[in-house]
Amino acid sequence: MALEPRSERQRAAIDEIETFSAHNYAPLPVVIASAEGAHVTDVDGNRYIDCLSAYSAVNFGHGHPALLAAAQAQLGKVTLTSRAFYSEPFGPFVKALAELCGKDMVLPMNTGVEAVETAIKTARKWGYETKGVPEGRAKIIVMEGNFHGRTTTVISFSNDEEARRSFSPYTPGFVHVPFGDAGAIEAATDDDTVAVLLEPVQGEAGVIVPPLGFLTEVREVTSRHGVLMIADEIQSGLGRAGATFACDREGVIPDIYVLGKALGGGIMPLSAVVANRDILGLFRPGQHGSTFGGNPLACAIGSAVVDLLATGEMQERSCVLGERFRAGLQPLLDKGWATAVRQAGLWLGVDVNPDLGTAKDICYRLLGKEVLAKDTHGHTIRFAPPLVISLSDLDAVIEHTLAAFADAAGHV
Repeated sequence: MALEPRSERQRAAIDEIETFSAHNYAPLPVVIASAEGAHVTDVDGNRYIDCLSAYSAVNFGHGHPALLAAAQAQLGKVTLTSRAFYSEPFGPFVKALAELCGKDMVLPMNTGVEAVETAIKTARKWGYETKGVPEGRAKIIVMEGNFHGRTTTVISFSNDEEARRSFSPYTPGFVHVPFGDAGAIEAATDDDTVAVLLEPVQGEAGVIVPPLGFLTEVREVTSRHGVLMIADEIQSGLGRAGATFACDREGVIPDIYVLGKALGGGIMPLSAVVANRDILGLFRPGQHGSTFGGNPLACAIGSAVVDLLATGEMQERSCVLGERFRAGLQPLLDKGWATAVRQAGLWLGVDVNPDLGTAKDICYRLLGKEVLAKDTHGHTIRFAPPLVISLSDLDAVIEHTLAAFADAAGHV
């Protein structure tokens, strides 16, 4: 099922984008002009409930007043110095984030995949200089079905052929094991293993939640073998999975946190690698950097994000509303319209019964009902509304989702 833009104005905007922009995305046919809270408005004034949150970059809603205030205050001062100089907001940000994570040091970057690349460099450096792995032999264990971005190094250990095809040669040094299988991690670990890199909940794969106890077992295996545990919490962290970090769901503390997306409040790109001094303290000037990483504007917003998480309100809303959302979608399973509904906080993956069509077909139907969600891997819809969504809006999303599936069932 496809859906045409609602007006010539939207068609013209889409045509311009499709003509002059590389086609590395396949957006739904809606052109957003403004946003507030859990809502976005298109160029024609139609209002939608946002159930994607820019892949969790907008966890705290569009234009959160505290985050806008922090950004506006810093805009009038200084926005970029580069790391050639110190900036006033930098210190408070790295201190606050280190304390939130219970770690010693922070290395700020911009995008999530930059932080993943930074974590890979960090693990290798630690492996060579601290663990004593011979140069050039460091190995990192990764999970099947992972998604950590699309740079050349990261796609080298992706299972997504669409992301890999025509981009070889690939970077060596990675070993795949099944997600959720701690025994496989132990079996793959040897003297050259420096780290295990995983998403505590696999987001792009369709909100895949590992078996309870998996993270605890990974922590035990990595600690026993002297291997770093790296948690990519770019999507799952900062409240999305019902806790500050998805690792908190099992009380697990990794050696390295990789953060991004919501860290910038949906206003500025901001990511970070957070670890203790014996790990991040190995870096020396000139060994890693970024012109924009840790810029004053992003740091001011990042500090405000940490403040929002300090009260625990966002994490609690994620838990409570996520359970309400999951319960509301139970009829999809009862009627056989969905084959699975997975939930971690206010983050759901719904597998569409193929008899009803594809996940994209359902997303088009939701768009027609003024709900924005996005498909992944053909058969799964991801729902990740802002954590500030109201009960009435969440109930409306549930109602419209059930109706969209019912419409599809009626067209089989």
